[in-house]
Amino acid sequence: MPYDATKMKDWQISEEAEKHMPTPWEFQEKLGLQRDEILPMGRLCKLDFMKIIERLKSRPDGKYIEVTAITPTPLGEGKSTTSCGLMEGLGKRGKNVGGALRQPSGGPTMNIKGTAAGGGNSLLIPMTEFSMGLTGDINDIMNAHNLAMVALTARMQHERNYNDEQLQRLTRMRRLDVDPTRVEMGWIMDFCAQALRNIIIGIGGRQDGFMMQSKFGIAVSSECMAILSIINDLPDLKKRLNEITVAFDKRGKPVTTGDLEVGNAMTAFMRNTINPTLMCTAEYQPCLVHAGPFANIAVGQSSIIADRVGLKLFDYHVTESGFAADIGFEKFWNVKCRYSGLKPHVSVLTTTIRALKMHGGGPKVVAGLPLPEDYTKENIGLLERGIPNMVHHINSIRKAGINPVVCINAFHTDTKDEIALVRKHAEAAGARCALSEHWAKGGEGALEFADAVVEACESPNDFKFLYPLEMKLRDRVAMVAREVYGADGVSWTPEAETKAKMLEADPKYDDYATMMVKTHLSLTHDPAVKGVPKGWVLPIRDVLIYSGAKFLCPCAGTISLMPGTSSDPAFRRVDVDVTTGKVTGLF
Repeated sequence: MPYDATKMKDWQISEEAEKHMPTPWEFQEKLGLQRDEILPMGRLCKLDFMKIIERLKSRPDGKYIEVTAITPTPLGEGKSTTSCGLMEGLGKRGKNVGGALRQPSGGPTMNIKGTAAGGGNSLLIPMTEFSMGLTGDINDIMNAHNLAMVALTARMQHERNYNDEQLQRLTRMRRLDVDPTRVEMGWIMDFCAQALRNIIIGIGGRQDGFMMQSKFGIAVSSECMAILSIINDLPDLKKRLNEITVAFDKRGKPVTTGDLEVGNAMTAFMRNTINPTLMCTAEYQPCLVHAGPFANIAVGQSSIIADRVGLKLFDYHVTESGFAADIGFEKFWNVKCRYSGLKPHVSVLTTTIRALKMHGGGPKVVAGLPLPEDYTKENIGLLERGIPNMVHHINSIRKAGINPVVCINAFHTDTKDEIALVRKHAEAAGARCALSEHWAKGGEGALEFADAVVEACESPNDFKFLYPLEMKLRDRVAMVAREVYGADGVSWTPEAETKAKMLEADPKYDDYATMMVKTHLSLTHDPAVKGVPKGWVLPIRDVLIYSGAKFLCPCAGTISLMPGTSSDPAFRRVDVDVTTGKVTGLF
């Protein structure tokens, strides 16, 4: 270490690093775990979090470090790479450090984005297992979710085919009278399959199901995944899985998984998902992988469980938020921390010079195509015009009572003057700033970054939420739009405003989290608008209700829960060596 990241693919670096990866039992000794707290699964293991939390409940928590980013290009700006690099840098400084990252979805892995394992020398290993199903959590979630749809569609068929007396005698079920035009749930699979966004099911005879319009979403958009990310324990999981609204009946009353008597069986499928999987960086710092919720429509964080375990095991615990600070940090700040009761010591704002140039008016960035020359050559003017986007996010984080650390995630094309300009503006905005070359050099390249984070962790902060729980839904949305996105206000469609008023009037929804839904590619609802736009209004077209997770999701713009596969997907380059069984081509 470090490996030559300019000549080696990520999967090749992972393959080399895996040769010396600690075994589960070596990690047991290193982390001071009991033997029955390790749940071996091949060369990986899960951790029995309930046993660990109970045994270590009186141990003080470590330092809590969150990683977010500026508004990204479609290529992403390296939050996972930065998270791994920070763990490696702190490890080089002799710190007891670990972290928590989300599990990647098979859809992006086999599409344009690739896996979410970091990159270069700042990588999570073993990469193949991480990228291709890990220890089965997503598969268990798919089974649980789709079982709910099996229960619903079978019930609708039987209610159509039998009268009330026959229904009670043959099935011991009461009539739910589901409205087929108000089925909220669809099916899920873990690929980007645009052909399944809108489908018709039940074609055939009376024994072939109930014919109606239906849909597929990607697995990580499932409410089951959203629930896994915010639960505290198995009883909490079981309760929430029984409260998911699957559809509405013809009187407008919710039909839940509990009504279908399927929530307990869903819990049986997901019973093992509550335990995080233990992995490590390419320099062998431990990292917990747990949950992978959609960042658009759900909380977009690794789980509360993983953070609780990590804070007991590590003196420095690094956790990553999905997307940029306007989405990822805002949900970490106002939802995850509120649910968990945990308070961060510092937030890291991942920044790249190429993304700031895009916000300064640079050419369009298209995933899968080479970067235009403006992003690989020095252009001080373009960079300076884009820096306000970084400053905007610094200011948002400071509103939480935290002074952030700006990490300049270095690319070899960045120049000395460009780096100096970013540092000058970050520090002028009240943030610490550090250059980090973790991709190229691993922990050795992240020492300045690690030192800045340690220093920030020792500084007092005044963490506070943006709004109180007593604030009504529309007022919360207006607060987030104004204070985090920079909007002048919010406009509601008549349908969305009617629904919002109904939700505000019902005390049942008072403790539901406000989970904003919008594009991650802009501070606004329009992905084409870059920089820090002024004089705009956030349009809300609907409010989705996740009754198991207890989320109210105001939707700005159109968000698809099933991405599409591109014309040049990553799966074309993935292969298996039939002699060794090793997977190649992942990135």
